Amino acid sequence: MLMDDYKYLFKVVLIDVFPAGQAATIGVDFLIKTVEVNGEKIKLQIWDTAGQERFRSITQSYYRSANALIIVFDINNLATFSSLPDWVREVKAYANNDVLCTLVGNKCDLDEREVPTHVAEQFSEKNDMWYLETSAKMSENVEKLFQTIAEELTMRAKESSASVSDNAHSPFPNGDQQTIPVKSNCC
Repeated sequence: MLMDDYKYLFKVVLIDVFPAGQAATIGVDFLIKTVEVNGEKIKLQIWDTAGQERFRSITQSYYRSANALIIVFDINNLATFSSLPDWVREVKAYANNDVLCTLVGNKCDLDEREVPTHVAEQFSEKNDMWYLETSAKMSENVEKLFQTIAEELTMRAKESSASVSDNAHSPFPNGDQQTIPVKSNCC
């Protein structure tokens, strides 16, 4: 795959918080999603992890190099929402401090809601996360989710690159120049 095919490549880890037996993912699934941001191709490496206890040791290693984390719970199952504080603690323990975190309430197409929207929004605000409700089955807000993440990560990358570029060749009092290495967001 040539670098010319895309402007940025970001690692996105998806944590599905569903009871044992309901998760579609066993261990980790991987896919690539390409979106366009301001005329530029952005590739998202999406690592879909099983949010079950038996896979936690496997999935924790994926958090470390993630640019974004998406924690998905079932709005029709209070137990999945109640487990979120544990997941947030785990993310804070293993992920980078600057990781973009998003909380997603899934299955908004169903009428058996157990988690009110305002409760999930309060939780996400308290934990510095963006909140969105989706329906994976009906594809409601799924594109919006990935588009918004790509836009935010692209903006962050450009700001980071601009600040490095602005400071990369700053004159020091002794006339020397300092070069600051640019850290890659890939892998």
